[in-house]
Amino acid sequence: MEVENEQIYNVNPTELDHLSDTPFSGEEENGGSEAIKTEINGNWIAASSINEAKINARAKRRLRKNSSRDSGRGDSVSDNGETLKSGVTAPTSPKGKFLDRRSRSGKGRGLPKKGGAGGKGVWGTPGQVYDVEEVDIKDPNYDDDQENCVYETVVPPLDERAFDKTLTPMLQEYFEHGDTNEVAEMLRDLNLGEMKYSVPVLAVSLSLEGKASHREMTSKLLSDLCGTVVSTSDVEKSFDRLLKELPELMLDSPRAPQLMGQFIARAVGDGILCSTYIDSYKGTVDCVQARAALDRATVLLSMKKGGKRRDSVWGSGGGQQSVKHLVKEIDMLLKEYLLSGDVSEAERCLQELEVPHFHHELVYEAIVMVLESTGETTFKMMLDLLKSLWTSTVITLDQMKRGYERVYREIPDINLDVPHSYSVLERFVEECFQAGIISKPLRDLCPSRGRKRFVSEGDGGRLKLESY
Repeated sequence: MEVENEQIYNVNPTELDHLSDTPFSGEEENGGSEAIKTEINGNWIAASSINEAKINARAKRRLRKNSSRDSGRGDSVSDNGETLKSGVTAPTSPKGKFLDRRSRSGKGRGLPKKGGAGGKGVWGTPGQVYDVEEVDIKDPNYDDDQENCVYETVVPPLDERAFDKTLTPMLQEYFEHGDTNEVAEMLRDLNLGEMKYSVPVLAVSLSLEGKASHREMTSKLLSDLCGTVVSTSDVEKSFDRLLKELPELMLDSPRAPQLMGQFIARAVGDGILCSTYIDSYKGTVDCVQARAALDRATVLLSMKKGGKRRDSVWGSGGGQQSVKHLVKEIDMLLKEYLLSGDVSEAERCLQELEVPHFHHELVYEAIVMVLESTGETTFKMMLDLLKSLWTSTVITLDQMKRGYERVYREIPDINLDVPHSYSVLERFVEECFQAGIISKPLRDLCPSRGRKRFVSEGDGGRLKLESY
């Protein structure tokens, strides 16, 4: 028996794996009573012992497979082949001792450690508020100066290169929206340092290359910035620098001396330059351009009603003007044209208004003047003016069409004051079509008033139904 038991336990596991999993052969299933023996390494071993070894090997394989993924969670199998209940870790599992989160002493209620304040990435218990940490005087890194420190955001001052790069797009954007308060707020956020006087210099230099409306907006900007962003001394220093740089400014804008004189006169009128500023340069100016600018400013300041003249030194154009003011300017333009007959001057004045979206008002007023006139002079002059403005594309097709349509809609009211307005309008529209000013569809839209005719003298005043 001892020899047989030693042979049983010395069986190679690889040979046991190749054995059949069925504990009985075909004869035992058929009811055979004789024990079946198997020959391994020349020795005969009982079938019952082989079956027990296979069961143990299968249980160990199952235990190794489940120990890595189901240890401590699901059901596992012990060494004896018995199934353990859920939540009980097999004692032979290699991770059973390390994954057990219960207290080893057997005490406690299973609550998280440190009240939930422990672990990676945790700043304390939920809802905990930290107080101001008191400085320990006995700390070797303690410094007395740290208690009296005041921390502030420091903006470095702008140098000349950064100044031009920052303020140039800011001023160009101002020429589009015209809000001086926005520019003032943006300038307060910058640390201009000693470059404050350069703000008027840059603004005036950019406006010299722009339109008259840009120069008017620049004068308003300087007036609003004086006292808040720049001082009066900064403004005087900026104009001193502009007078010195006039020869260079003339390379880009030949009219720089005259425009600079207007800027100086407007600044004196707005109160940002003292009235003795020009007198301080008498007899000390060697530059021809600077002398011309100062002479221009002196002439503007010495004119009668100089205050009103200085306020409109840049003209009265631009989209910032009111509609009532623009209508008045266009009416004065047409009246001056009827007196002088200079088409080019009228075209220049219209362009200086800088309201291309409002050119339909000139077309409307010109046609109304033709309807209200009694002679042929106004008829021909207005026809020549509209033809010139159309040929030079100063007035676009849309503005020309809108002006004629306004006259077509209001001709019934105009006819109440001018009885022959329908016939004059038909004749003027036909002449404009022959000159190529308007198109055929626009000419066909011209309204015509039908003539009422009697049937005959003996019909008692009965009117015909149709109109001619």
